[in-house]
Amino acid sequence: MAGDADRGADPVPRAELIAANLADVRARVAAACAAAGRRPEDVKIIAVTKTYPASDVRILAGLGITDVGENRDQEAAPKAAQCGDLGLNWHFVGQLQTNKARSVARYADVVHSVDRDRLARALGARARAERRELTCLVQVNLDPESVEGVLGPRGGADPRDAMAVAAAIDAEEGLRVGGVMAVAPREGEPGEAFDRLNSVASRVRDRYPRATVVSAGMSGDFETAIAGGATHLRLGAALLGDREPNVG
Repeated sequence: MAGDADRGADPVPRAELIAANLADVRARVAAACAAAGRRPEDVKIIAVTKTYPASDVRILAGLGITDVGENRDQEAAPKAAQCGDLGLNWHFVGQLQTNKARSVARYADVVHSVDRDRLARALGARARAERRELTCLVQVNLDPESVEGVLGPRGGADPRDAMAVAAAIDAEEGLRVGGVMAVAPREGEPGEAFDRLNSVASRVRDRYPRATVVSAGMSGDFETAIAGGATHLRLGAALLGDREPNVG
């Protein structure tokens, strides 16, 4: 019977599923870039592997994805150690408390979520202690209600304060201003928000010419982010699916 056959069918191997997802993402990136008059090679995919196992990171690396993002230090630190032989670039993309700066500075190459002077100082001190250079992005809060306290706290500096945060990063030996990062707001049109981010990015880049990164766009809105100038996409579900994660 068909039901018995379905129950006995082998699931799609994990590597095949991720490869198919990646091929779909790359095709969508190429189409979005064509529509925006951009080159696909100017848009980097960061695989956000939060709650997914190190084995998925290895599959992605085998498919050519060498930029990996994590949201939580307690998961990122051991995963980076397990995958230390792969030569990956590790991106810390989640909210970061200053007491985690020491750990993050040991493995992260890029920290996307610098939104205050105190955090820049903590990361600078730890980067110097580890004799490493960290690229830091200014996280910009594009949600006006959150900035004003209406919807509760959300990470990111007020756009008006972005230049001050960039200056705090630049003042720290061991840190480099890499650009800006943002999450689309809870309400409103993401395209309009990404245009505002691009405006902030332009001001930062005018003062720091090497700060070319615009980290924006996740699985649900990355094509809109590409139209708005994103250079780095933070993709989780689009690559790894909505399966029940299994860290290990």
